[in-house]
Formats: sequence, structure tokens, C-alpha cells
Amino acid sequence: MNNNLYNYILGIADNSLILGQRLGELCGHGPSLETDIACTNISLDFFGQVRSYFKYAAQISGNEKVTEDTIAFLRIEREYKNVLLVEQPNTDFGYTIVRQFLFDAFHLLFLRELEKSTDETLVAIAKKSIKEVSYHWRFSSDWIRRLGDGTQESHERVQEAVIDLWMYTDELFHQTDADQVMVAEGIGVDTIKLKDAYYQMISEVLKEATLEIPEGKYFHKGGKQGIHSEHMGYILSDMQYMQRTYPNMEW
Repeated sequence: MNNNLYNYILGIADNSLILGQRLGELCGHGPSLETDIACTNISLDFFGQVRSYFKYAAQISGNEKVTEDTIAFLRIEREYKNVLLVEQPNTDFGYTIVRQFLFDAFHLLFLRELEKSTDETLVAIAKKSIKEVSYHWRFSSDWIRRLGDGTQESHERVQEAVIDLWMYTDELFHQTDADQVMVAEGIGVDTIKLKDAYYQMISEVLKEATLEIPEGKYFHKGGKQGIHSEHMGYILSDMQYMQRTYPNMEW
């Protein structure tokens, strides 16, 4: 098994897995029917992408007992490689949209570069996913503008969310050992080169939304190394319940 490629795939897919799970928690709880359905569909988009990544990871694992389901549901917390941003809770609709917005900008830039990978399977996944993620970005950025330049309360709430979640953005560009190897081999995306474009991309939208861009220089990190926030255990307890309670279950 190519351990670096395997871990690289998990590093990509786990972001979508956990954020999809977070959005799934909101099914039936959106502020309007249209928005509720949109968030649910975005969650389903993420899970569809995750299945493609995990199928590929299982294929290269060289272990017939490893499947997309075991990768998704039967790892322990330290084995998940998602960034801390995506596991932050759905405090209110403002937080949900800001979290989505901050991830979508990175995700779109990332997939554009992944399309240039020398790995044909990753290229195929990127080409399919980028259509969905382009919609995700339009959805979240439009809502940022509406909330930021809306009522006084919506402005204040979304501004608070931007300030609180900003400290998780820098981790998006951190590289693990596996990331560095994959970049050197022409398979992975050099995320460091995306950083300037990312902050310019989100800053332009925040300005349009009359929101202040945080100036904080302290950032949280650790998720990509498997060191997560206190929220992660609760996410996994919900997500893994059926598989842990009824081992080897089949639909």
C-alpha cells in the first residue's frame, strides 16, 4: 500500500465527511424550506464525494477487509485528518454559513488544482466534484452578502461568526508529511500556493457584505494531525453509532 497516498486521500475526504455530517444535523431545522433543502443537498454532495475518495483509498489499501464503510465509520478519533474548521458546531445560521463560506473558498481553489494531478482517479473525482463545489461557493457567498448587509442583528451575528471562525482558516494550508510527498510526486496540491488567492477571495466578499476582516494572527491547528477539538467526539458518537452497535451490519 502507498501509505502516503492513502493518508493524503483521507486528508482530503475527511473534511467533506465531517462537514457533511455537520450539515446533516440541520435537516429539518433550516430557517426556511428552500434553505433547509439546499443545506441538505450540499451535505449529500459531500457524502457523494467522500464515497469516491474512500472507494479509492480502500482499493489502494491492499486489504480486502478495508471498505469505504470501515474507513468512514470504524476509525478512532485520532485517525481522522480533517481540519478543525469543519467540526465546529452549528451555533446558529450565521455560524453555519460562515463555516461553509470559509471552507468553500478553499475547496474550490483546491479542486481546481487537483484537476492537474498526475493521478487519474483524483483528477476524475475533482472534475466531478468541482461542479457541485462551485454551487456551494455561490450559495454560501450569496448568504454572506445577504446577512452582512442585511439587518443590524444579521450583520452583528455573522460578524461574530467571522471573528470566531477566522482563527481556524490558516490550518487549511498546513501540510502533513504525506501532503509534502504527494506534492513532490505531482499528485497532491501545494496548498501553500493557494493561501494568498484564498484570503483575497474571501476578503472581497466580506467587504461587499460590509463585514470587517479580522486582523488576528493567532490560529488554531492540530486536526490534520488527528488532534481535534472537544466537538469531534460527539460528532463521531452520532456518526458511528449504528456501525459500532451492530458490527458487520449490511443494508
